Amino acid sequence: MDDDSRSPEDENLTNPLVARRKKLEAIEALGIDPWGGRFENRQPIGQIRDRLAEVIYQTEEGIDHPLPDFDSQPDDFNFRQWKADQGKGALIGPMVRAAGRIMLHRDKGKLHFIDLQDMTGSIQLMVGKKQVGDDWAIVEQLDMGDLIGVDGKLGVSNTGELSIFAEQIHFLTKTLDPPPEKHHGLTDPELRQRMRYVDLVHTDGVMETFLARTRIVRSIRETLAGRDFIEVEGPTLHSIAGGAAARPFTTHHNALDIDLFLRIALELHLKRLLVGGIERVFELGRVYRNEGISPKHNPEFTMLEVYEAYGDYTTMMDLTEACITDAIEAKGEGKGEEVSYLLPWKETTIDFTPPFARKTYDELFAEHAGVDPHDAEAVMQLAKEIGFATEGKHPDVIKNEVFEEKVEEALVGPIFVTDYPASICPLTKRKRDNPAVAERFELFVQGMEVANAYTELNDPDLQQKLFETQLDGLSEEDSMAKMDHDFIRALRNGMPPAGGLGIGIDRLVMLLTNSQSIREVILFPLLRPEH
Repeated sequence: MDDDSRSPEDENLTNPLVARRKKLEAIEALGIDPWGGRFENRQPIGQIRDRLAEVIYQTEEGIDHPLPDFDSQPDDFNFRQWKADQGKGALIGPMVRAAGRIMLHRDKGKLHFIDLQDMTGSIQLMVGKKQVGDDWAIVEQLDMGDLIGVDGKLGVSNTGELSIFAEQIHFLTKTLDPPPEKHHGLTDPELRQRMRYVDLVHTDGVMETFLARTRIVRSIRETLAGRDFIEVEGPTLHSIAGGAAARPFTTHHNALDIDLFLRIALELHLKRLLVGGIERVFELGRVYRNEGISPKHNPEFTMLEVYEAYGDYTTMMDLTEACITDAIEAKGEGKGEEVSYLLPWKETTIDFTPPFARKTYDELFAEHAGVDPHDAEAVMQLAKEIGFATEGKHPDVIKNEVFEEKVEEALVGPIFVTDYPASICPLTKRKRDNPAVAERFELFVQGMEVANAYTELNDPDLQQKLFETQLDGLSEEDSMAKMDHDFIRALRNGMPPAGGLGIGIDRLVMLLTNSQSIREVILFPLLRPEH
């Protein structure tokens, strides 16, 4: 896939880049635009394949015979013999028009077999010299990867393969770079992500993963709309990097001469809308965090945040289950498969059958860390054994570091982890009977946090105090950058009690499509500069 920067005239004609350029010139010499144009009334190949039942075998006596069910025939089934047994005749099928990319091209002299692929599937073309007439000159210039259109009759080859028997060929686009080898494709992960346009075409399963992602995202929107949630678009440029503990990307607005931040969360603007009377609101969009890259992290990712007035974190658990189970049902849309909540993951499976398990933070801490979560001395000792620095840290911060190390990876799930230490949840309402516990849950699946939800804090004085505590120890410059005074002012205008939910869409898609890296479900992940 090297860049063709050399003159074709200087190259040996066996160079595939040069050979493709020669065919480009030959197509132009035929008076054909090698870059094509509008091609109307084409039918998606997937829909054409669904028309197999319209193909019949008609004998000379005019008797119509439906074709046999090829899938149920024995391995030694001979379609040619089957036709002979019905009597002399011919296949009768509908005229169809398709367009796509050449994925396989077998030259058998006066008959060419071409596998044509679009985003809905692939189909074989049988292209005979006699049948296409003058268009045979185009067929002789075809290469793997070229884009063509075809008009012809739908039928079945003697081997029982659904095929289009071409009558006209239309040249639509010349491909100047040769595709990767058919049986190897792009194998280097970074090259696949950098050249996603090639990966989508030539790597099995990639197109389906991203189509599944689209169906999942569409399903989530439909689930929320069906519950009367209003979708909005908040600003992506913020004057304050708030709503999460993360390092932002910074930029500068020249006209106002101010520094701005790419948003690290959607939360604070959506809560302002709760104050404004939009009682059920959500945004599904990109957020940006200037942090590391890993199989679970990309600096630019897709987040869903939802807020419901007069709800709480248990309301959000029910909503989370609905979003995920509806997405599972939508993921296989159009494939005719029976819905199963048991999905493959690596060498195992994940059972998404609702309701999901629910356990408290402390229950899971005791179960997997092996110490009493209320025994601060035991927790401190375990942290030191793990190798964590403990000096100057709040006991709950140390406890949560142990939780992340010892508990999270053991959470196969899906499981809602509920009731976190209040001191590490500055935006969360406390339990009335236990102010040390926050009404918060995180949903874990296979050790990954997928969703995070709160009973939202709406006390402006307490919120300001918690913000100040959270920012304690930062420089004055950082404190001013992150203290959102307007948000406190909004709360003073009265935000209704509410439940709030955040779902990491990329991680959810990973789990529902059995993808082991977040880069496999982001079309264009951030990559180091190409050398």
